[in-house]
Amino acid sequence: MFEGLRFAAPQFLWLLAAPAMLAVAWLWRVGRRWSDVRRLRARRTIPVRERLSVTGDLPFWLCAILAATSLIVAVARPQGVTTVVGRAGVDLVVLQDGSASMHVTDVAASAGTAGELQRDTRWQRAMTFLRLLGDSLSWNDDRLALTVFAHIATPQIRLTRDPNTVFFFLDHLHGRPPFRIEDDTTWDTNLEQGIAWGLRLLEKDRELHGPSPNAKLFVMLSDGESWSGEVARSIELAGQAHVPLYVIGVGTLAGGMLPVSVNTDGEVEPSPGRSRLDRPSLQRIAAAGGGQYFELDRDPDREIANAIIDAGRRQAPTTTEEGRVQDLYWRFLAAGVALSVAGTVFLRERTELSLQVAAALATAAGLLGVLW
Repeated sequence: MFEGLRFAAPQFLWLLAAPAMLAVAWLWRVGRRWSDVRRLRARRTIPVRERLSVTGDLPFWLCAILAATSLIVAVARPQGVTTVVGRAGVDLVVLQDGSASMHVTDVAASAGTAGELQRDTRWQRAMTFLRLLGDSLSWNDDRLALTVFAHIATPQIRLTRDPNTVFFFLDHLHGRPPFRIEDDTTWDTNLEQGIAWGLRLLEKDRELHGPSPNAKLFVMLSDGESWSGEVARSIELAGQAHVPLYVIGVGTLAGGMLPVSVNTDGEVEPSPGRSRLDRPSLQRIAAAGGGQYFELDRDPDREIANAIIDAGRRQAPTTTEEGRVQDLYWRFLAAGVALSVAGTVFLRERTELSLQVAAALATAAGLLGVLW
């Protein structure tokens, strides 16, 4: 909608004084005619009831005055300024579990390069979902960052609105986590470090680019296996920063065998046991973080992605942007032509009608010369 009206050639607006004076003269003529008609009806007596018009051909002149006013305004080149009311984007900080339990292959099978079914690891399943999550973002104002954590956290992608950067990293991280399974620290899952790095990413972005109006969300993908660190304290810090935590479980309740590893002597260590999805702890974390719990292969990926993004959109504040300036002179030209045509209805003499048509054509030709 138009929030403001301005003129590109306001120097022509002084011409409006002429139709203003003509309007005053028209009102005076209407008053005089009404007085004459009333006096005539009171003094003249005829056998047939005489129908006398109060205005006569004066409506034609009113239409002519209004048409002149519209044409003068059109010459002044009126412009409407539009404003667009929308919402800010969403900043998604993905906290991806990269511990050893993410190597377990207990998720749904997927089609391989040759078309055969193959068992993905939990990590590969999470990367597949993150790619769909990236496809679901608009990337106009939305941004995404990625942090991988085990015993420590390492940021992989800073907040960016470039989808090519995100998909490049996801493609190169799809095979395995960046932490080596031979390292003892890979067998630890420190959520506190993951959230701390997520908050640090937001703080660094604020230092580099200033405050962002986007709604901020943490999206954690994990199996909930072998938590360490002060989880409650990290969730409290996220709450103080007004960043809700959405949790996505990866894995199954039946679970699968943990991967084997190689010790410092080069000997292959047997599997430490079975890893299962810890659904209750993940649900508690989501509730404490003010978010929601989802689970891959239980809920459709597209519904999970849309639910998270919609939640962010609802939290984002409204924004008002100035739109384009649109010329409105053609509307006043159309109004002037319509008023001129309407005024001819009140003409009674053919000569007057011919003069009106000639004047309209001359006026149109002059206006086209001024406007173009």
